[in-house]
Amino acid sequence: MTRLTRRAALAGATAVTGAAALPRFAIGQADNRPTITVAVQKISNTNTLSALREQSNVGTRIAPTITERLIDLNYQSKLEPVPGLATEWKRIDDTTVEFKLRQGVKFHDGSEFTAEDVAGSFSPQHMFGETRPTVRGVTLPMTGGNPAVFTKELTRDVPPVARRLWPALERVEIVDKHTVRFVNAAPDVTIEGRASVRGSDIVSFKAFNDSPSWLEYARKPVGTGPYKVREFKPDNSLVLDAHDEYWGGRPPIKTLRFLEVPEASSRINGLLSGEYHFASDVSPDQIPQIERNRAFEVQQSLVPNHRLIVFDKNHAPIADPRIRRAMTHAIDRQAIVDALWGGRTTVPRGLQWDFYADMLIQDWTVPKFDPALARQLIREAGYKGDPITFRVAAGYYINQAPTAQVLVEMWKQVGLNVQIKMVENWTQIFERGPERGIRDWSNSATFSDPVSSIVAQHGPNGQQQQMGEWTNDEMNKLTVELESSTDRARRKAVFARMLEICEREDPAYTVLHQNAVFTAKRREFKWKAAPSFAMDFRASNWG
Repeated sequence: MTRLTRRAALAGATAVTGAAALPRFAIGQADNRPTITVAVQKISNTNTLSALREQSNVGTRIAPTITERLIDLNYQSKLEPVPGLATEWKRIDDTTVEFKLRQGVKFHDGSEFTAEDVAGSFSPQHMFGETRPTVRGVTLPMTGGNPAVFTKELTRDVPPVARRLWPALERVEIVDKHTVRFVNAAPDVTIEGRASVRGSDIVSFKAFNDSPSWLEYARKPVGTGPYKVREFKPDNSLVLDAHDEYWGGRPPIKTLRFLEVPEASSRINGLLSGEYHFASDVSPDQIPQIERNRAFEVQQSLVPNHRLIVFDKNHAPIADPRIRRAMTHAIDRQAIVDALWGGRTTVPRGLQWDFYADMLIQDWTVPKFDPALARQLIREAGYKGDPITFRVAAGYYINQAPTAQVLVEMWKQVGLNVQIKMVENWTQIFERGPERGIRDWSNSATFSDPVSSIVAQHGPNGQQQQMGEWTNDEMNKLTVELESSTDRARRKAVFARMLEICEREDPAYTVLHQNAVFTAKRREFKWKAAPSFAMDFRASNWG
């Protein structure tokens, strides 16, 4: 059983009690909390705030802010799991986990958080956009729904994220007002991890039911987080107000504004001029310019996200796996890290992270830089110089355009004709057609198990296979085993084989380097960047 530690409980009690003890008239009389403006390159890729739809890096930025999960992450340490809306949890058996819910929590609309909201948040209506009648206060099954009940509009509004995050969740049982049980249809050692990821957010089920449509609700979700949505203008701005009844202590900021400023130079100029208080996603070469002024500083974090090149093996020039393998061996990853990142990030051991602990494949490496081997594979494949299209959405990732240009030159050196096609957004990146060859992307580990990364994005329910870019029968069979086996030694062997398939034999992607985040801010603000894309503006991370 995982329990809230005594120290954490006392700290939380102090924060909550202290906020409650403040005289009501004093709060209303003099609210001297600041309004903070954060310049970001993008607020949402889907023009919604729902974690079920907005699964992007930019969407993760507001993860600790509006909606919360049963199990939270420690954003001021190493993203280890900590109590969130659940104070403790325990394994009943291989398919069942019981959660004790935090009491006294209020949603943004003032309603009380209960087990009914947890069941409702994991109901077919919320997770999948099903049109079956809502049933309140009873067990709500996740699986077994007939696809015919989904309308075309709802299917477009609600992508299959829930099926990727919870492929075998059978139901959420309400034990009592403050206790729920998650019951899986198959054994799963990762239920606790899945409960901590974005997409497992708890929302006010009443507010969701009262909303005119799923999409309208997704643009103004009602959660339990420290800030509530006042106004969301897609592609422009997001304004959040303090949720003063927040269980974790009165928020330190009165109003939090995220402004979409696509150009990094404009974000930096606005920061230096005083227009913005924070500027996200600056590049390493811009740090000296910012810190030349002692009023500002840049905080950096390595995050559990790796930059990738992803292959569409339906693209004729790279259908032969030898061409994809040649592309992986033509890349000098360390040269990219040194030249474009000033050595501020690392080349990892493939699509895995150290926090996998005993599931980490210690002796695994990315394909070695070997131009001679790349040329040999190209000759064996009979490549005739046909153009390979490389789709890039400039400005989304740090150093995105320079990285693309360096890669094209490296591929040219071994005889590959790769042509960059700059596009404006992710819709154009994923657009099907003969020109969809390779693309720029990244992959995150949302909890400490390979299921969260290689399966979530490259397995049968992952985005790459759902987009029709790549599939592999053996990989898909191994996915089922990795998700349902409780034998850790066997799971590790399965994961090792998956890496071999996806990175060596029939490349689905190739890892470039670990991602890093650089956030510029006024030095006077006592705020710490998380080892995540998430920006934490709770009381525990301010002042």
